[in-house]
Amino acid sequence: MAEKTSANIGFEKQIWDAACVLRGNMDASEYKSVVLGLIFLKYISDRFEAKYQELVDEGDGFEEDVDEYVAEGIFFVPASARWSVIASKAHTPEIGVVIDDAMRAIEKENRRLKDILPKNFARPELDKRRLGDVVDLFTNVQMIEHGSEKDILGRTYEYCLSMFAEQEGKRGGEFFTPSCVVRTLVEVLQPFQGRVYDPCCGSGGMFVQSAKFIENHSGNINDISIYGQDSNPTTWKMAQMNLAIRGIEPNLGSYAADTFLEDMHPTMRADYIMANPPFNLSDWGADRLKDDVRWQYGMPPAGNANFAWLQHMIHHLAPAGKIGMVLANGSLSSQSGGEGEIRKNIINADLVECIIAMPTQLFYTTQIPVSLWFLNRQKKQAGKTLFIDARKLGTMVSRKLRELTDEDIQKIAGTYKAFVDGTLEDEKGYCAISTIEDIAKQDYILTPGRFVGIEEQGDDGEPFEEKMARLTSELSDLFEKSHQLEEEIRRKLGAIGYEV
Repeated sequence: MAEKTSANIGFEKQIWDAACVLRGNMDASEYKSVVLGLIFLKYISDRFEAKYQELVDEGDGFEEDVDEYVAEGIFFVPASARWSVIASKAHTPEIGVVIDDAMRAIEKENRRLKDILPKNFARPELDKRRLGDVVDLFTNVQMIEHGSEKDILGRTYEYCLSMFAEQEGKRGGEFFTPSCVVRTLVEVLQPFQGRVYDPCCGSGGMFVQSAKFIENHSGNINDISIYGQDSNPTTWKMAQMNLAIRGIEPNLGSYAADTFLEDMHPTMRADYIMANPPFNLSDWGADRLKDDVRWQYGMPPAGNANFAWLQHMIHHLAPAGKIGMVLANGSLSSQSGGEGEIRKNIINADLVECIIAMPTQLFYTTQIPVSLWFLNRQKKQAGKTLFIDARKLGTMVSRKLRELTDEDIQKIAGTYKAFVDGTLEDEKGYCAISTIEDIAKQDYILTPGRFVGIEEQGDDGEPFEEKMARLTSELSDLFEKSHQLEEEIRRKLGAIGYEV
């Protein structure tokens, strides 16, 4: 299935535009739980109703048997919480209370959802007439009209997440990583089986794309186990809902907690780790973690957690595990606070397999340039690192936002695969293979531009002498035009009493 980009969104935008009517004067961070909560409620109701009807048609009287639903990974929806009941109350003053009660009833019947669903629909500032209109929208839209993908509500959830990230600005980066960035990580790592871990999982995008990758390559989603953690309680709940919509059952810890100070998976060793940690995080608790076992390659500076995140992930890596992570470009070359020495030690341990410089404007929330780091405990190309300069890739989809296309992502993934297979040739300006010795000569700085060089300019076929004659003639004409404009400006300024 071709991956959708913001350029061909249809149904998702329809839901978003209609739901925006509901917002009124609510802050985006509050409004988020309302919209995403409704999408989730409709999703589990649809899944339940389909199975319910199937059991009714079988005629054995098992349609109210909770075990029939649990056995297939379907959430049981009690009678008072079913969408038909909510739809019938859409235009009554108590619609907010009805939805809140439905959320509580669903949590009571499904232990996994306990204390996760939003229950803020009865709040006075939420316009109940508009809320009823949005309920009508979900009731009346025929999902089948919008394609045969079974995850239409999942895509809507993801689209709304991205729109909230855009609206919330910098804070939005706490829960959302652009889909094209996540897909690049996933296509390079190819997590077919084993433990997949994200220590700062946000809304769960890394896990969702991993599941999509497996599905698109005819694999089995049950071959991977999901582990994660996030310190923001709201974001942690969003991740639980996002993954539930996709039929993914994760272990995100029993509650939201700080990864550095309260590691929810202290003994877990992951086969694949994917993460987009907060860029350049200060005040991360260094003073309380000075002798921590995770700092194998050096104590990270108190003012920047980038190398704390990296070492935390290395610590949690299985003997044959791989890491794919997003880091601000400063980490490629920084020397302050001992970061240069940490980077040197990690490089000398032969863990760094690939560094990719990414294009600008990929994120809604920051203009900080970023790179993707790939580490591997069992590199096939021992002692070598692949550098890719992907800064020229991507397409602008709005005035502020760039996206990597499927072709861009496949180019990057194909380059990495060729490197691993030993068939890659260096390409000036795009990719280069370097040894640890080469990197040492660059003072252990990992900026791809230092290794890939500058793209060679193609010969346009015009003889040098003819080209120089043409260019100098054009330059002479431009100089003449410049003098004429200068005189015209002087004359006009003089006419109003200003001499230059």
